[in-house]
Amino acid sequence: MDSEDFVFLSALNQYDYCPRRCYYIFIENVFVENEHTIEGTLKHQRANSGEVSTLDGTLQLRSVYLYSRSLGICGQADVIEEKGGEIYPVEHKKGARRAGMDPQSHHSPVRDCNEHKKGRRGEWRNDALQLCAQALCLEEMNGKPVARGYVYYAATGRRQEVEFSPELRQQTIDTIAAVRRLIESGERPPNLYTPRCKGCSLYDLCLPKETARLNGSQDAKRKRNSL
Repeated sequence: MDSEDFVFLSALNQYDYCPRRCYYIFIENVFVENEHTIEGTLKHQRANSGEVSTLDGTLQLRSVYLYSRSLGICGQADVIEEKGGEIYPVEHKKGARRAGMDPQSHHSPVRDCNEHKKGRRGEWRNDALQLCAQALCLEEMNGKPVARGYVYYAATGRRQEVEFSPELRQQTIDTIAAVRRLIESGERPPNLYTPRCKGCSLYDLCLPKETARLNGSQDAKRKRNSL
């Protein structure tokens, strides 16, 4: 597979969050900052530093490039840790995740424990998909199984364990295929409004509520004209 055909690991997260957002970022190369994206960037600064450190017997490598030729994916992991011969990814997020989420639902497969995200431990499966894709890369590069990883949520300073179950692995592979189809087709997905739209930095470009109202008024006009 040619390098230009590789799917970025971060595209899996964006696609599961919103296919249209993924389209804007990875096909139209459009990205707009807001308070959420800026906060997330600031909280990622150390994770993206590239430094190597040791904490309580755990080797920590930051900003590690990963790839899988067999799956055609590549990207950067926030942190790769090694302890007692076990290697695993840690992704940093700014959000917060509630405990007790069903791992195989649309929400992430996690146990309370540390990837870097913004809030208090966010509720989205997209974080787990991105982390699992990192694990698949590690397995191919290192030749050893990776059973679990962690998502670190900055709002609580806690990490959650993500078990890389067969179901999550298949969801990740399916999402890779879906992203590749989106990129190859170049077709813009519909902009359906969901609660996730509220914090999206691309809302003013996408305008999902406004589009729905416009489509609704056009449908009503067509119905009146058909009478």
